[in-house]
Amino acid sequence: MDFITRLTYLRKHPILGGLAYYTLKLLGLEIPRSIEIGAELEIAHGGFGIVIHRDTKIGDRVKIYPGVSLGRADIYRPANQSLFEGIVIEEDVVLSPGCKVLCKAGVLRVGRGSVIGANAVLLESTGENEIWAGVPARQVGERFGDSANLRFSDSTIRRDADSLNR
Repeated sequence: MDFITRLTYLRKHPILGGLAYYTLKLLGLEIPRSIEIGAELEIAHGGFGIVIHRDTKIGDRVKIYPGVSLGRADIYRPANQSLFEGIVIEEDVVLSPGCKVLCKAGVLRVGRGSVIGANAVLLESTGENEIWAGVPARQVGERFGDSANLRFSDSTIRRDADSLNR
């Protein structure tokens, strides 16, 4: 377990938690102490620029890359007027570099095994084992088995190729 991940888990310690939280802030990560984080979290490449809303729950074996933001989509409203309730990142999810997961109302859920692509802006919940990309993000494929085994439907590839040729 690397230093950043150790600090992330240490946030819950009754005595050292505050020190761990502020050390993470100095290193460029905003991970409040209230966040529940499952086992085997991986913060890739030091995780600089990660910002996570306090009402987020993260499952087991989640991988988070630098520049990821998880939070409210309605930041123009005062917090007490927001319809945002939280974000749930289920098990085995990959949050690629720079992706944004923004919830407008209720709870946004990223389904188990899903991948959110680099710089994608996810505004809606996903199912299990889905691959989402784009701004705003849309489902572009499905993920089966381990992360090296990706399978895209022919219609998705054709649709994406057609949109590039326009």
